[in-house]
Amino acid sequence: MASNISAEHFIGMSGSGFALGLAISSYEWMSAATLIIVAVFIIPLYLKNKIFTMPQFLARRYSDKVSTIMAVFWLLVYVFVNLTSIIYLGALAISSISPVSFEWSIVGLSVFSVIVTLGGMKVIGYTDVIQVFVLLIGGLVTTYLALSLLADKFGLDGNILGALGVLRQEAPAHFNMIFDKSSPHYKELPGMSVLIGGMLINNLAYWGCNQYIVQRALGADLKTARNGILFAAFLKLLVPVIAVLPGITMYVMHQNGMFQQEMKDAVTGVIKPDHAYPTLMNLLPAGLKGVAFAALTAAVVASLAGKANSISTIFSLDIYRKYFDKDASDKKIVRVGRWAVVVSMLMAAIVTPALKSLDQAYQFIQEYVGFFSPGVLAIFLLGMFWKRTTTAAALAGALLTIPLSAILKFLPTWTNGAFPDYPFLDRMTITFFIIAMLMITISLLKPTTNQNVNTITVDKRWFNVSTEFVIGSIFICGVLIALYTVFW
Repeated sequence: MASNISAEHFIGMSGSGFALGLAISSYEWMSAATLIIVAVFIIPLYLKNKIFTMPQFLARRYSDKVSTIMAVFWLLVYVFVNLTSIIYLGALAISSISPVSFEWSIVGLSVFSVIVTLGGMKVIGYTDVIQVFVLLIGGLVTTYLALSLLADKFGLDGNILGALGVLRQEAPAHFNMIFDKSSPHYKELPGMSVLIGGMLINNLAYWGCNQYIVQRALGADLKTARNGILFAAFLKLLVPVIAVLPGITMYVMHQNGMFQQEMKDAVTGVIKPDHAYPTLMNLLPAGLKGVAFAALTAAVVASLAGKANSISTIFSLDIYRKYFDKDASDKKIVRVGRWAVVVSMLMAAIVTPALKSLDQAYQFIQEYVGFFSPGVLAIFLLGMFWKRTTTAAALAGALLTIPLSAILKFLPTWTNGAFPDYPFLDRMTITFFIIAMLMITISLLKPTTNQNVNTITVDKRWFNVSTEFVIGSIFICGVLIALYTVFW
């Protein structure tokens, strides 16, 4: 399974670390807990039922119509949210640490990504493994250099541990994990919702019902898949150290008069949190900076290629073969998938410059994927664990999730504040429960005797896990409890 440790992830989380502080780590740390749930209860259902794509699950459990609607939604999210934000953050970093302009960075990343994607999943898999290793090492080096610079700024002669103390002293609010309603950042991370509300819904949908993520585990046996997921969960504990901490360090240095111009947009002069990590990368020595540049480019391209491969798979198998050419040969399907990669990357590259107005691209990704996630999760969970869920109910959930999310977002504006302006994680919680209750109601009011639920089987024995997995899970959960206890 993809660990989702990627270059754009580093850049986006560092930007949010600059703006929000350690609290943004909840996306990583709560993902660790969610991955354990996915490994135990969701991955076995896919593997034992020989599910290879998410639309395939929907077609077998519900109908081709439900599958197609969701496939179209996935494609729109992948192209206009995921691809565009990855290209944007990658181009922002590359243009910040090299002479290549932002526009040419977009072109280069898009072209290289198409080439890598056409190389197939094996190439993507190799680059994924390499990028995780390189980014972990590069992230640790960048964090070390940032803390060393901060230590020198405060006369600590490079004392890293002393620099950590300076961070807590200079930016105490940046070390609060849970924001209350008085916090200016409550809208981004609303209180307990980061533990038991919208964050859980967001993570379960992402890690358990996302083609880009799940496809890495679907090619393995159950034991290997679970071990890979557990390792990914462990890596999630580390990401804040090498992604969020540099952003907080940059915030403290900026507040003390350093990097004033580097953190501003060249055109508007507005402070851009997403400039934090690229600015820190410029601190690297010349030789190491060259290696970091190559690693960064390769990592962004690998992320884009993984997303593009999912687009290719979903479009060619779940849309083209079903509705345009049912008798298409495997060679033609491959060719169609390749064209889907080229067209989707071109569309994303054209849209990407519009993202320059964003302060935090990471939050943009989370919010707009969140329009779609509550309905996805409701449809999948009810389809997996409640045999009475009907196709009509799933169809209603698929069609209503985006309109309902949009209404909750824009109704406060339309009513001049008469309707509450909920944080987007709370909107996800509300949307999920409305969709789930609606699906349950429709299924009970109009049960069907023709429901093809037997095509998806569930055996409780599949949920049994090894002793090693239990020990690893307990360790991860113990670390999470300790972290939230210390930084609450």
